[in-house]
Amino acid sequence: MVERPRLRSRRPRVPEAQVAGQGWLLRDAKVLASVEVARGRVAKARGLLGRRSLDGAMLIQGARSVHSFNMAFELDVAFLDAEMVVIRTMRLHRNRVTLPVWRARSVLEAEAGAFGRWELKVGDVVEIRACEDGETAGGETPSPNPS
Repeated sequence: MVERPRLRSRRPRVPEAQVAGQGWLLRDAKVLASVEVARGRVAKARGLLGRRSLDGAMLIQGARSVHSFNMAFELDVAFLDAEMVVIRTMRLHRNRVTLPVWRARSVLEAEAGAFGRWELKVGDVVEIRACEDGETAGGETPSPNPS
């Protein structure tokens, strides 16, 4: 009988490039913060779990509800419709779950207090601009008028 090596996990490892994209969160051509875009089921399920803090924001596409179970910090949550209009905002305390917002097509999460600093409110239209080749979201901010 041939003994097979034991596998650590049955889930395939997903390259980081497929897990999350980086970019900029803008409103009225003004950069508010860096943003990570969760891509794929694994990245969406992981979200912000395991992080102690978050510089910027995370966009979870295709979500209508989020939770904060096992999170190390409270969240500001914005529900966005298909045109990226903020249709609802809320503060999500630790170990809570939101009710679904049926018109939402994505959810923007940030550390509690960030929306106040960014003056993000219901009715605002946000934009996600991808980082250009060689640019990182932690580096220099992009010019407000792309060429």
